[in-house]
Amino acid sequence: MTDDNAPIDAWKGEFGNDYAARNRATEETVGNAARAFGEILSHVEDNPPASILEVGTNIGINLRALAGITDAEFYAVEPNASARQQLVADKVVPQDRLFDAMATKLPLEDGAVDLAFTSGVLIHVPPDDLETAYGEIYRVAARYILCIEYFSPTPVEIPYRGHEGLLFKRDFGGMWLDLFPGLEPVANGFFWRRTTGLDDINWWLFRKP
Repeated sequence: MTDDNAPIDAWKGEFGNDYAARNRATEETVGNAARAFGEILSHVEDNPPASILEVGTNIGINLRALAGITDAEFYAVEPNASARQQLVADKVVPQDRLFDAMATKLPLEDGAVDLAFTSGVLIHVPPDDLETAYGEIYRVAARYILCIEYFSPTPVEIPYRGHEGLLFKRDFGGMWLDLFPGLEPVANGFFWRRTTGLDDINWWLFRKP
């Protein structure tokens, strides 16, 4: 993929449709995610978020999981129309809190939600756009930022399903602190596939000043 619009076009188009079709909101996948989010949110159980935004929701496995463990109000950003249709049809999030947008331009007010998070999404943001995406997520989050992403100590691009320019790894947690040194690290960890059923993935939870 070579033109500037290729990444967003890919996720909005057939490539994104195929990605959504591969995801399954089964009892197992939702249960695995619920246990993971339960562990993460236990670190803020004294002051839990009342509203949560997922940037890059896809079919909503994470929000379905969160619905079982929190009474928070959900917001979702998802660029793929097929995934958005499923989110509404399954009543994961109401239409008025579901947005056709990307991480680099979030259609929410400053501090609109208590917690904003990504899960396996920043890895798909082109490196030149990452700082903008971080800034937008920081802007709309009033209290907490959660980052759940694949980790590499040094930035690296990885071919993804036969395409270039669609998957990148780095220290995403470290980048949060580099860009916003006032953030307070609340907790961080690693979900190991063998014991969680999730992908091998790192997570970082921050509190805004």
